[in-house]
Amino acid sequence: MSKADNMLAILWLLKSRRRMTARQLSDELEIHIRTVYRCIDALCISGVPIVAEVGREGGYTIPDSLKLEPLFFDEEEQKALLQAAAFARETGYPSEEALNRAIAKMKRYTNPQQLEAMERRETHIEVIQPPEGSALTAILAELEASIDGQVSLDMAYTSAYDSGAAKRRIDPYGLVHWRGKWYVVGYCHLREEIRSFRADRIDRIANTSERFERPAAFSARQHLLGSLLAGQGEDDASDDSLISVFIQGTPQAIQELCGHWLLGHALIKRTASEASFRVDELSLYTQIAYYLLSFGGKLKVVEPEELREHMIDITEDLLDYYRS
Repeated sequence: MSKADNMLAILWLLKSRRRMTARQLSDELEIHIRTVYRCIDALCISGVPIVAEVGREGGYTIPDSLKLEPLFFDEEEQKALLQAAAFARETGYPSEEALNRAIAKMKRYTNPQQLEAMERRETHIEVIQPPEGSALTAILAELEASIDGQVSLDMAYTSAYDSGAAKRRIDPYGLVHWRGKWYVVGYCHLREEIRSFRADRIDRIANTSERFERPAAFSARQHLLGSLLAGQGEDDASDDSLISVFIQGTPQAIQELCGHWLLGHALIKRTASEASFRVDELSLYTQIAYYLLSFGGKLKVVEPEELREHMIDITEDLLDYYRS
């Protein structure tokens, strides 16, 4: 371990064991006793009030006041960090190795009672999600490193319906995990605007020598949601350009419909079995129409009539396709 790691480890041990000798610290951390003395000196120089007591019952201690600092986590904070780590691992988190090291340190430098509670609570919440491939994890790691270093990337990217990958150069501003998928948001040199790209559609990626400046206060999350919900907010479309949609259905279906990302922002009024929305035409006749079909007979489109006819056309096309 580095000197900084050893110093932090000594702080954790003194916090959890209350009093330890230099020999005990040396044995616990598997470092030379002279390294312990140097780390103790460095901590004291840094302002940590370590108390050295001589004699048979002596050793190093730290005051109770220091134990209340945010550096040390209580049991609830430890549980929250462990469970958050479980969620991160299942998403293909690009810094999983570092995350595991951090969790291992937290477990190592705690007392036996806390460790038992941590390991018991760690299994209280589990995540079921299709595992991400190692190739995607590697791409996410490169994207994150590029974002951190503000270095432009060249990538081979396959759009939804393209047969081959096209070369793009992007300035990545941020990563977003949304609905089970990772997206990178940044400036696309080809389109000359900020765009979002699905990480699982990136075939190859390479750093360039070109650097960029990330816009101040930029939010990749807000940009991604804004692009997906374009035309549904007051700032994106005038009220005259939106279409009124009135739907009836079972309470469970209406509840799920109103909570969906496509329609939740467009909800105007609802009851247990009815809901009214104002949405843009493009979303209505593409994404929303197909989503409504997934409810089968649990929902009924009352208005507009054009939407019902469009859904009939979609259904007839599907019927003809599968009959053929």
